[in-house]
Amino acid sequence: MADQIVRRVGSKLASKQLGVFMLALGIAGTAYANGPSKIILGTAGNYAILAKTGISTVPPSTVTGNIGVSPIASAAMTGFSLIEDATNTFWTCDQVTGKAFGADNAVPTPANLTTAVLDMEAAYTDGMGRPGPDFNELATGNIGGLTLAPGLYKWTTGITIPTDVTIAGSEKDVWIFQTTGNLNMASVQHVILSGGAQAKNIFWVVAGNVALGTGSHFEGILLCKTDVSLLTRATMNGRILAQTASVLQMATVTQPAL
Repeated sequence: MADQIVRRVGSKLASKQLGVFMLALGIAGTAYANGPSKIILGTAGNYAILAKTGISTVPPSTVTGNIGVSPIASAAMTGFSLIEDATNTFWTCDQVTGKAFGADNAVPTPANLTTAVLDMEAAYTDGMGRPGPDFNELATGNIGGLTLAPGLYKWTTGITIPTDVTIAGSEKDVWIFQTTGNLNMASVQHVILSGGAQAKNIFWVVAGNVALGTGSHFEGILLCKTDVSLLTRATMNGRILAQTASVLQMATVTQPAL
């Protein structure tokens, strides 16, 4: 039956999206991954939120995973009521299930953070530089209501999510979304995963800023050149890797399983 699907759909589309078509038809058992190769996060993957100029929260926010700031000092993590560990190498906080790290913590934290930031920047460069998109300027960036197959997507406009969007594929499939603009998600809308798709394999590479609306739910890894904001009670299953700041307003960020 899979061969019949390939013949009907056509060579390029079938090779990239066969797994999604099979899932839609209730056919299980694809053993290979569709889409591009994953973006390697390096040590930046040790953080649920990593930022260069600050992380702020309007309590109570909830972060599952580590947070870190560098090259700026720990004072740029505001609203968390941080308590420094006796080793002076990290902080703890009721809002963070994990550890908080700043460039002014004791060694080896500063060097570790420097490496993580370099890895974050390298991951962004890799993701933004991937050539040969499978989908170019899809829906002029308005992806609300769509079901997105594995692949490399590219926009020179921003990405908007005014209504729920579904990411459909298997647990091994990969998605990379590149935009030279901003990413904006409307309030109370959702990124929905289907067919086994996993947040750890979804990469949003954004040259502008990211704003996730009030009460929205987002999935995937954010590699952002500027700032990321989660408005009141927005939730996210993924990571925020921001080259400026991250702002949480009573928001929830949960790092995905590796």
